[in-house]
Amino acid sequence: MSSMDEELLINVNGFETRVALLKSGSLVELHLQRSGSYSLTGNICKGRVVRIMPGMQAAFVDVGLARPGFLHVRGLHLTEFDADGVEAPLPDIRSLIREGQEVLVQISKDPISGKGARLTTHLALASRYLVLMPFNPHVGVSQRIEDDAERERLRSLVEALRVEYGMERCGFILRTVAEEASEQKLREDIAVLRRIWERVERRVVEHEGPGLIYEEMPIHTRVLRDMAGADLQAVRIDDAVTYRRVKEFSEQFLPHILPLLQHYDAPTPMFERYGVEDEINRALQPKVPLRSGGHLVIEQTEAMITIDVNTGGFVGVRTLEDTVFRTNLEAAAVIPRQLRLRNLGGIIVIDFIDMTDEEHRRQVMRTLEKACEADASRIRLADFSHLGLVEISRKRTRESLAQQVCEPCPVCSGKGLVKTTETVCFEIYRAILRSQSRHPNLVKADDGSEFLIRASQTVIDRLLVEEAENVSCLAKQVQRSIRFQVEPSYGPEQFDLVRVPPPAATA
Repeated sequence: MSSMDEELLINVNGFETRVALLKSGSLVELHLQRSGSYSLTGNICKGRVVRIMPGMQAAFVDVGLARPGFLHVRGLHLTEFDADGVEAPLPDIRSLIREGQEVLVQISKDPISGKGARLTTHLALASRYLVLMPFNPHVGVSQRIEDDAERERLRSLVEALRVEYGMERCGFILRTVAEEASEQKLREDIAVLRRIWERVERRVVEHEGPGLIYEEMPIHTRVLRDMAGADLQAVRIDDAVTYRRVKEFSEQFLPHILPLLQHYDAPTPMFERYGVEDEINRALQPKVPLRSGGHLVIEQTEAMITIDVNTGGFVGVRTLEDTVFRTNLEAAAVIPRQLRLRNLGGIIVIDFIDMTDEEHRRQVMRTLEKACEADASRIRLADFSHLGLVEISRKRTRESLAQQVCEPCPVCSGKGLVKTTETVCFEIYRAILRSQSRHPNLVKADDGSEFLIRASQTVIDRLLVEEAENVSCLAKQVQRSIRFQVEPSYGPEQFDLVRVPPPAATA
């Protein structure tokens, strides 16, 4: 397998579909679709505006989901540039839509971390070579197609075909895979997109109230459509039914990949045989080892992603500067793959090891930029800051891998830390003192009432052994005995303080 060869592995069972993209045998991208948690990105919905927020220049739109979607004024279809080509100021959103109004929207970002779906009225329907924009007459060509003659050929073909198909009011974007595509291929794509859009228009008229109008393709066909590039060498599918469906889809839309389709029926699970399961587990760990002996530490927070580069066990062979440079260079090549694999987006800050040589900094940035080119997500990079940090902005359209397969720890609630046993003991002491000060006259000091502490085994053990003297002094101070009870289900920070009344007098 050459350094550029790619494979798609499609693992299907009754509860989950997983699609893994391998490049040179290493996992670079993973897509998951689980029962009841399908991605909504690309779906077109009929919505109703339920609330307008003038201060945010946004509206909340009911699209039939659990919570309303978020529609910013920039997501509304309007003229974005004035006659001089200068970006026009944004109008007041209240002049464009009103509460109760029905709107046709597309989900551009899945609900993430309790936030509603991000919506847009800039509708786009994708096929193999083209993206149809029903409300924008512009014809564009992917920036990754660099040859000017090829760009002009493609643009002219699509201009002529949209007139032939009566779609002059619609726009198209030619995708990167359209490079060197024949007129017949583009014709077939436009015909398919026209049929889809006509179906959407009929559904809009027929459907009453907020709800789904058009659903994006299932994950296995959508990923195949988007990732079946020139470097693809094999598509392996471990489910017979899915294999037949993908074959039928390919016969109609992607005939060139038919020879690449393989039904995987070996006894060893496919993801295990190709090492994907192990790579997924490693992608959930914050520490990423580098071949040189250095490592990355990737931390995901609500606000941003931070990546720290360390030399670790790499001591180099010449000077300290050379050791640092080689570690940073390796990290720059690895980081974009990790971002893509983990599907990390938003603001990313990389703390490379400090370098004094300006040429070394330039080479690290060039390596980082080159490695980012393989990522289909929109990425922007900022050069080294005066603090030696590099900032990256990566478009986020769905939850990260960790957010999809993990949940916050029920013990630490996502903090990543728990209080020490000693700290919890001291909190118990303070709770006893607070209870005593709040109810000083509730019962008499000598009436037999007591405090009962219910906590985890480790906390109770410390109270009975290392803290025995402190507990004895506290009992004298509050003039109450203190009793303990182990609660096996309690976490290390959890405890209850119960004030037990004196036993009832016997007759």
